Amino acid sequence: METPALTDRAALARNRARAARAPVTFLHEVARDDLEDRLSMVNKQFTAPAVVSPRPEVWDGWLADAVHVAPAEVLPLEAEAHDLVVHAMDLHWADDPVGQLIQCRRALRPDGLFLGVLFGGRSLQELRAALAEAESEVAGGLSPRVAPMGEVRDLGALLQRAGFALPVADSFALTVRYPSALHLMRELRGMGEANALAGRLRRPTRRAVLLRAAEIYAERAAHPEGGVAATADFVVLTGWAPDESQPKPLRPGTATHRLADALGTTETPLED
Repeated sequence: METPALTDRAALARNRARAARAPVTFLHEVARDDLEDRLSMVNKQFTAPAVVSPRPEVWDGWLADAVHVAPAEVLPLEAEAHDLVVHAMDLHWADDPVGQLIQCRRALRPDGLFLGVLFGGRSLQELRAALAEAESEVAGGLSPRVAPMGEVRDLGALLQRAGFALPVADSFALTVRYPSALHLMRELRGMGEANALAGRLRRPTRRAVLLRAAEIYAERAAHPEGGVAATADFVVLTGWAPDESQPKPLRPGTATHRLADALGTTETPLED
């Protein structure tokens, strides 16, 4: 059986097109600046980069001569054409994230670098809880409202499944202050991150639900400086296209030095 789609691609495209009229891009800029710091620590020059992003204006000019492509189920990237591929702020909407990663790996030359950044599982945790409680209280049920976002451990495992060498996944969080939950929801539309789930309700949310959610949010997630706090969780994925020049782990039992000697400590055998 075919797996049901998580995302309504047409709705996501409409949301992003509407957001492009007055885009809110500061979280994309945070992601870009973080990747820039990471690249500055890589001892390698990249001459043929590619960037996959729904907001190309944020990434334009960041990497010289970069190829910019819009997110799609089939990415228009040539095989082994790039030494760096950046997949920015879209994987949390992908129905097949492993497929996206595999396409990026195939677009890389041997020993090419992949960097991915996306929203992680802690993102909007305050809004999720407030909306769920409000809808259950006012409407007597729940409907899909916020896209499920992966945890860092699970997302790191996807790099291995996609065939990357030296895979690493880590995360960092940012707390953003808003006057109210309603201001946050409005800004999510400006980011193009409004509800585009395939299973969402196809009618406007009742005003009573939104107002009750705003009340609950203010009670549970008040910011110490006023207003409410919202969590933006970023997961960063790093992997390399396999190459013979890369370091490889030794086989178990082939070590020639004891770890205790290297650490200058005494080894304590475990009891049977």
